[in-house]
Amino acid sequence: MRWFLAALPLFAASALASAAPAAVQGLWLTDDHKGLVQIAPCGRLLCGTIAKVADTSANAPKTDIHNPDPRLRGRAILGLPVLTGFESSGSYWKGRAYDPKSGKSYRSTLELNRDGSLKVSGCILFICESQRWTRVR
Repeated sequence: MRWFLAALPLFAASALASAAPAAVQGLWLTDDHKGLVQIAPCGRLLCGTIAKVADTSANAPKTDIHNPDPRLRGRAILGLPVLTGFESSGSYWKGRAYDPKSGKSYRSTLELNRDGSLKVSGCILFICESQRWTRVR
Protein backbone atom coordinates (compact mmCIF):
# COMPACT_ATOMS: atom_id res chain seq x y z
CA MET A 1 0.00 0.00 0.00
CA ARG A 2 2.88 2.37 0.77
CA TRP A 3 4.39 1.94 -2.69
CA PHE A 4 1.01 2.87 -4.19
CA LEU A 5 0.78 6.07 -2.12
CA ALA A 6 4.39 6.92 -3.00
CA ALA A 7 3.72 6.39 -6.71
CA LEU A 8 0.42 8.32 -6.75
CA PRO A 9 2.08 11.71 -7.47
CA LEU A 10 3.83 10.15 -10.48
CA PHE A 11 0.54 8.84 -11.88
CA ALA A 12 -1.13 12.21 -11.31
CA ALA A 13 1.72 14.09 -13.03
CA SER A 14 1.56 11.69 -15.97
CA ALA A 15 -2.21 12.17 -16.29
CA LEU A 16 -1.86 15.96 -16.19
CA ALA A 17 0.88 15.92 -18.83
CA SER A 18 -1.27 13.88 -21.20
CA ALA A 19 -4.24 16.22 -20.66
CA ALA A 20 -2.19 19.31 -21.58
CA PRO A 21 -2.48 20.52 -25.16
CA ALA A 22 0.33 19.64 -27.54
CA ALA A 23 3.23 22.08 -27.70
CA VAL A 24 2.52 25.00 -30.01
CA GLN A 25 5.75 26.78 -29.14
CA GLY A 26 8.11 27.42 -32.01
CA LEU A 27 8.45 29.30 -35.27
CA TRP A 28 5.44 29.28 -37.61
CA LEU A 29 4.95 30.41 -41.23
CA THR A 30 1.61 32.18 -41.65
CA ASP A 31 -0.89 30.83 -44.17
CA ASP A 32 -0.27 33.71 -46.59
CA HIS A 33 3.51 33.08 -46.39
CA LYS A 34 4.10 36.76 -45.59
CA GLY A 35 5.53 36.34 -42.11
CA LEU A 36 7.02 34.14 -39.43
CA VAL A 37 5.56 34.17 -35.92
CA GLN A 38 7.56 33.01 -32.90
CA ILE A 39 5.33 31.47 -30.21
CA ALA A 40 7.01 31.32 -26.80
CA PRO A 41 6.20 31.59 -23.10
CA CYS A 42 5.50 35.02 -21.65
CA GLY A 43 5.19 34.32 -17.97
CA ARG A 44 2.85 31.36 -17.47
CA LEU A 45 1.04 32.10 -20.74
CA LEU A 46 2.06 31.87 -24.40
CA CYS A 47 2.53 34.82 -26.75
CA GLY A 48 3.49 35.20 -30.39
CA THR A 49 5.49 37.96 -32.07
CA ILE A 50 6.36 38.61 -35.70
CA ALA A 51 9.89 37.23 -36.07
CA LYS A 52 10.33 37.90 -39.78
CA VAL A 53 8.43 39.80 -42.45
CA ALA A 54 8.60 37.88 -45.72
CA ASP A 55 6.56 40.41 -47.71
CA THR A 56 9.25 42.66 -49.20
CA SER A 57 7.01 44.45 -51.68
CA ALA A 58 7.25 48.24 -51.79
CA ASN A 59 3.73 48.71 -50.42
CA ALA A 60 4.17 46.32 -47.47
CA PRO A 61 3.75 48.37 -44.27
CA LYS A 62 6.80 48.64 -42.01
CA THR A 63 4.79 49.92 -39.04
CA ASP A 64 1.46 49.09 -37.37
CA ILE A 65 -0.38 51.72 -39.47
CA HIS A 66 -3.85 50.17 -39.06
CA ASN A 67 -3.81 50.14 -35.25
CA PRO A 68 -6.95 51.84 -33.85
CA ASP A 69 -4.77 53.58 -31.25
CA PRO A 70 -2.90 56.40 -33.05
CA ARG A 71 -0.09 56.23 -30.44
CA LEU A 72 0.70 52.63 -31.54
CA ARG A 73 0.78 53.20 -35.30
CA GLY A 74 4.52 53.84 -35.27
CA ARG A 75 5.36 50.38 -33.83
CA ALA A 76 7.52 48.29 -36.13
CA ILE A 77 5.86 45.23 -37.66
CA LEU A 78 8.98 43.18 -36.87
CA GLY A 79 8.66 42.13 -33.22
CA LEU A 80 4.99 43.12 -33.07
CA PRO A 81 2.96 41.02 -30.58
CA VAL A 82 0.17 39.29 -32.55
CA LEU A 83 -0.78 36.50 -30.10
CA THR A 84 -1.26 37.39 -26.44
CA GLY A 85 -2.42 35.75 -23.25
CA PHE A 86 -2.78 32.19 -24.54
CA GLU A 87 -3.50 29.65 -21.84
CA SER A 88 -4.10 25.93 -21.94
CA SER A 89 -7.73 24.90 -22.22
CA GLY A 90 -7.81 21.14 -22.62
CA SER A 91 -6.67 20.14 -26.11
CA TYR A 92 -6.07 23.71 -27.34
CA TRP A 93 -4.87 27.16 -26.25
CA LYS A 94 -7.09 30.23 -26.01
CA GLY A 95 -6.18 33.91 -25.96
CA ARG A 96 -6.27 36.98 -28.26
CA ALA A 97 -4.94 37.45 -31.77
CA TYR A 98 -4.13 40.80 -33.36
CA ASP A 99 -4.28 41.25 -37.13
CA PRO A 100 -1.93 44.06 -38.21
CA LYS A 101 -3.54 44.10 -41.68
CA SER A 102 -6.86 45.28 -40.23
CA GLY A 103 -5.85 46.60 -36.81
CA LYS A 104 -8.43 44.34 -35.15
CA SER A 105 -8.11 41.91 -32.23
CA TYR A 106 -10.03 38.66 -31.93
CA ARG A 107 -10.78 35.94 -29.39
CA SER A 108 -8.60 33.16 -30.68
CA THR A 109 -7.62 29.53 -30.27
CA LEU A 110 -4.52 27.60 -31.27
CA GLU A 111 -4.70 23.87 -31.92
CA LEU A 112 -2.22 21.46 -33.45
CA ASN A 113 -3.57 19.50 -36.41
CA ARG A 114 -2.66 15.84 -36.88
CA ASP A 115 -0.33 16.78 -39.74
CA GLY A 116 1.69 19.06 -37.43
CA SER A 117 0.27 22.31 -38.78
CA LEU A 118 -1.25 24.87 -36.44
CA LYS A 119 -4.92 25.83 -36.67
CA VAL A 120 -5.25 29.49 -35.69
CA SER A 121 -8.90 30.51 -35.28
CA GLY A 122 -10.26 33.96 -34.54
CA CYS A 123 -13.84 34.87 -33.68
CA ILE A 124 -16.07 37.93 -33.48
CA LEU A 125 -19.34 37.04 -31.76
CA PHE A 126 -20.24 33.70 -33.34
CA ILE A 127 -18.42 34.18 -36.67
CA CYS A 128 -15.05 32.42 -36.75
CA GLU A 129 -12.34 32.04 -39.36
CA SER A 130 -9.30 29.78 -39.30
CA GLN A 131 -5.86 29.78 -40.82
CA ARG A 132 -3.37 26.94 -41.17
CA TRP A 133 0.19 27.84 -40.16
CA THR A 134 3.19 25.61 -40.92
CA ARG A 135 5.99 24.93 -38.44
CA VAL A 136 9.43 26.08 -39.58
CA ARG A 137 12.09 23.51 -38.74
